[in-house]
Amino acid sequence: MGILFLQRRVVVSNFWRKRNIYLDPNIQIRNAPVPVVKEIRFLGVIFKRKLTFLPHILHLRKKCERSLNILKVFSRTSWGADRTSLLRIYQAVILSRIDYGCMVYGSARPTVLRRLDTIHHSALRICSGAFRTSPVESLYVTCHQLPLHLRRQNISALYFFRAQSVPKHPINHLKLPVSLGRLYAARPSRILPFCERAEMLLHDSDLNNVSLQLSVFFTFLPWEIPQFSFLNPFSGFDKS
Repeated sequence: MGILFLQRRVVVSNFWRKRNIYLDPNIQIRNAPVPVVKEIRFLGVIFKRKLTFLPHILHLRKKCERSLNILKVFSRTSWGADRTSLLRIYQAVILSRIDYGCMVYGSARPTVLRRLDTIHHSALRICSGAFRTSPVESLYVTCHQLPLHLRRQNISALYFFRAQSVPKHPINHLKLPVSLGRLYAARPSRILPFCERAEMLLHDSDLNNVSLQLSVFFTFLPWEIPQFSFLNPFSGFDKS
């Protein structure tokens, strides 16, 4: 169950995969009932009850389809931009949206994730000026771009390394219990959590024995310092 504060309001949502097992909770704050919703948008990612991430991917695809019109305008043969400029626009406007949160929605089914491949392929065809019948592999080579599933793996591995370098990162303490590990092993169709998927990816890439340098962001806590000493030569002058 998740309780979130969204736009100065509190909502509740249940997360489960099986049907008709958990009832909607009855939560009240100051005798006011908290509404129960089926979908929650948190930090730009849409979470549904069954965590299929299909609403998020459909919403993301719709936004990216609108942004493809920018590439179509700039790809004019008479006065349009060149391939390098079009690829930079695509990476800044469209691909950045697809990359955002891919560590979270990457647990969706492959059939759901493949809905974003059409956006990626259409954008590469526009940037390269290739025909519709051109093979997708040729587009990757010509535009120097990775397929989206490899790009998600790359971003997930980098995020996992970054989390491992922080000593008190929350995901460092998320370990799959032995009982759940046996359940996932008995049902290979079930998608593993992020940490388990990242460890399997690093093991397949022979990167599981890489030593990481721990990074400490704050050597001291700023709110524990009683006062700061600084030079202010303009303290004797008024605003005018």
